[in-house]
Amino acid sequence: MDSTASSLHDLEIGEARPKPRLWPKLLALFVALPLIGFLVLGMLPVKADFLASEGNTGAGDAGAGLNRNFPAMVLRANNPLPTDKNDERVQLGRMLFFDPLLSGGNDISCATCHHPDLGFGDGRGLSMGKDGKGLGAERTGGHVIRRAAPSLWNAAYNHKQFWDGRAEDLEAQAQQPIINPDEMAEDPEKLIQELKQIPEYVQLFDKTFKGANGSAITFDNVAFAIAAFERTLTANNTPFDKYVKGDRNALTPAQIRGFNLFRSGRTRCFECHGMPTFNNRDFKIIGVPEIAGQQPDYGRFDVTKGEGNKYAFKVPTLRNVVLNAPYMHNGRFKTLEEVLDFYAAGGGPGMGFKEPVVDDKIHSYTLSKSEKEDLIAFLYALTDEAKVPEFPAKVPSGLPVVPHLKNAARDLVAKFNTGMPKEVLASRAPQTVRVKAGESIQAALDKAVPGDVIEVEPGIYKEELKNDIANITLRGISFTQEQKVAFANGMTSRPVLDGEGKLSDAMLSTGDNFLMENFDVKNYIANGVMTQHANNVTFRNLYVEKTGLYGTYPVSCTGVTIENVKATGIADAALYVGQSRDIVVRNCEVYGNVTGIEVENSINAVVENNYAYDNSGGILVFVLPNNVSKVGRDCLVRNNRVIENNHLNFGNPNSIVSQVPPGTGILVMAADNTEVTANEIRGNDCYGVGVFSLETTFPKGTAFDVGATPDNTYIHGNSYSNNGKNPAGALVRAGLKGADLVWDLHGWSNRWAESSATSATPVLKAGWPVLARKAYWRVLSWLA
Repeated sequence: MDSTASSLHDLEIGEARPKPRLWPKLLALFVALPLIGFLVLGMLPVKADFLASEGNTGAGDAGAGLNRNFPAMVLRANNPLPTDKNDERVQLGRMLFFDPLLSGGNDISCATCHHPDLGFGDGRGLSMGKDGKGLGAERTGGHVIRRAAPSLWNAAYNHKQFWDGRAEDLEAQAQQPIINPDEMAEDPEKLIQELKQIPEYVQLFDKTFKGANGSAITFDNVAFAIAAFERTLTANNTPFDKYVKGDRNALTPAQIRGFNLFRSGRTRCFECHGMPTFNNRDFKIIGVPEIAGQQPDYGRFDVTKGEGNKYAFKVPTLRNVVLNAPYMHNGRFKTLEEVLDFYAAGGGPGMGFKEPVVDDKIHSYTLSKSEKEDLIAFLYALTDEAKVPEFPAKVPSGLPVVPHLKNAARDLVAKFNTGMPKEVLASRAPQTVRVKAGESIQAALDKAVPGDVIEVEPGIYKEELKNDIANITLRGISFTQEQKVAFANGMTSRPVLDGEGKLSDAMLSTGDNFLMENFDVKNYIANGVMTQHANNVTFRNLYVEKTGLYGTYPVSCTGVTIENVKATGIADAALYVGQSRDIVVRNCEVYGNVTGIEVENSINAVVENNYAYDNSGGILVFVLPNNVSKVGRDCLVRNNRVIENNHLNFGNPNSIVSQVPPGTGILVMAADNTEVTANEIRGNDCYGVGVFSLETTFPKGTAFDVGATPDNTYIHGNSYSNNGKNPAGALVRAGLKGADLVWDLHGWSNRWAESSATSATPVLKAGWPVLARKAYWRVLSWLA
């Protein structure tokens, strides 16, 4: 499972909360319950939890490959996107941004804490507001704010504003520091009166907002102008942007190596700092240590009061990150080297963070000195100050404007971002390229053009492959006659990608129309074959063994086909598809993994004719919170053999997948419109098919950003035998038996047509009228 979900309940996934046995109560109740009671109950309104038919899966919505479109900015209808920096609102907003008049003491401007020369931060750990003297790291004597000043670069793309997301947009963000008694400490009414006493502001506001005699000077219009100005602070033309648009000379070799580390399964940086914004709309728990003497800061929890948000903070953009040290919500780390050390040590838990759960992307790994240097070189490639605003020579109030400040990182930007000379590939037609044993597959990929077919001869290739070109086929080929003779002397039967237990990912591709077939993939520490943000991806005829967390790992893709793949020894999901749409997983064999097949937060999937056995869990279809995709629906699971999935769960104890109980056949959790039919489900010790809500799995009070309840699940026409013979202990403690069918009683629209199956809890029969199903569900919910 791949999720940034919050703290788990102490029960395992698929296990109900402890409750007394239901059957005696049900029997007594239904002997006496008249039919009219059913009808009355059924006619009562029921809160639906169906997800909207629309929904961003992260697939196909923002461009494919590396060159991805930026998301739409969050806008108010009455404050549209500025046309350019000369927009009247922008020019007024720039004056207001630099004018100390906006503070109660007329001594702090927005630029004091969001200084353009400091990456629109303030160079301090914890920011300083009212009564402070000086600028940058030297500012002293004032009210210390509980958090660092976040950068304003690309803040217009943030889903919500502030470290805890308490503001919905830049307009709300602009007003809050002005009135905060510890920050600018201004009274809005006093500010309006001061502005109206300055003729230049009266003229500017009336011209910009169509007023007369100062009528346009309002606190809302102050915020509208500042927000319009802030929406011009975009950094979208970095060396990296030039690279992904086709200028392969834009990055240095060190920056390319750093980028490949950044997007590797070893570091997993890209999964929270996603392209092109290099931030994330969700709030993550990573366990940054508190500042000595500071009260605990619960972050997003202070806004939502949801237990799963305690210690969760916004994922900031990495664009221009080299300019705005120190780092994290409290400025805990002074340098990027310290940040990298923090993550490599396993985040907060590696520094004594005691809360039970951090984001499951947080894990320990090894980085060499040169690898850290490469990562930092890549972060410099995310620098673009072309749109840094001009400082006003003066502002209408006549108060002093902040001076320019020295930022040592600026001197290093030119040193790092030199680009490189590189062989210019002559334009040519697509062709078939042969890679022989002992040669480099990556070398062929580096010279490929769209449409190339790269044929790889049998042999052992100890490489990590990267492909960012569309229309590439990577195909392992069969023996020649001479090779067949050599095979008798120990030669491999087809090409083998071998990570030797040291390399991270066998293949990472972002190109559209990518086909990889006829390979063995073994002994990688992060992932087997991986694709991101691509259209029409096919993995075919692969054997995948011991490749870390995932065997196949397409994420945010449209059009995924995984067929005739055999995978074993995987510490999370052998065949995973996440945040994608239009998926087919068929004719595959998965065994000896934590889970066999997972479809997470995805739309329109068919999982058919697969054989899942001897895993901890066979087939899982689910939705988890805090992912880019907020939907999961329309999955058909049919004609699979799901047999004796009782393997010991060897997942990372800090991961969500470690909570899947051995003996899980098919699990449906929070996904909508899932159909499970014509499967052979046999010998799974916990249950055959389980249908669960997130509310059963996560702590009470958790705030979800997805629909928590599975809706319109249809389980029918499967064959069952010998399931539930040795259920997980928590099921027994809950007073439930293992069985063919287990349901946690969430979702009245779920239905079953399994006349011969055993059931640990009552289920809703498919043939019942809707009113009867609703009524029966209400009774069950009341009893539970």
